[in-house]
Amino acid sequence: MRLIPRKLFLTRGVGVHREKLTSFEMALREASIAHFNLVRVSSIFPPHCQIVSKEEGLPLLQAGEIVFAVLAEMSTNEPGRRIASSIGVARPADVDKYGYLSEHHTYGQTEQEAGDYAEDLAATMLATTLGIQFDAEKDYNERREQYFMGGEIVDTTSITMAVTAQPGGVWTTVISAAILV
Repeated sequence: MRLIPRKLFLTRGVGVHREKLTSFEMALREASIAHFNLVRVSSIFPPHCQIVSKEEGLPLLQAGEIVFAVLAEMSTNEPGRRIASSIGVARPADVDKYGYLSEHHTYGQTEQEAGDYAEDLAATMLATTLGIQFDAEKDYNERREQYFMGGEIVDTTSITMAVTAQPGGVWTTVISAAILV
């Protein structure tokens, strides 16, 4: 049996609760994926896979189904601490080739910073497999130009959740996910 997903959707959520596990559950609920049995997988964007909206992808799955996901999560119970999770996506121009998904979870970054970092990770992994020459010392925006000019990478994107933890010693959890269908 070969399992090669043909669709993928991105989602994110945040949860807050006095229990860490329950805050994770609340984040899954906000992301609309709590009713699946999630199996974490590594970071390959399958050939011929199509990114669809969450609204299009969810009806293709059933409650209780085993669902493969690339998942980034971060939790804290330290009041005022900023946390972020992000999934980066880099797709090759040739749909017969695979791309990359990256998971990034961190303290202190804004949503923009974490999203850019996750995209950079995915794009850099893809660039190295495609043999694209780039200067690793340049910042991501400069390298992105190099990636796209060669015509090998067609698209990068990310989905990110960043928040500041709530007071009162409660747990705050953020998740970002790529759900493979």
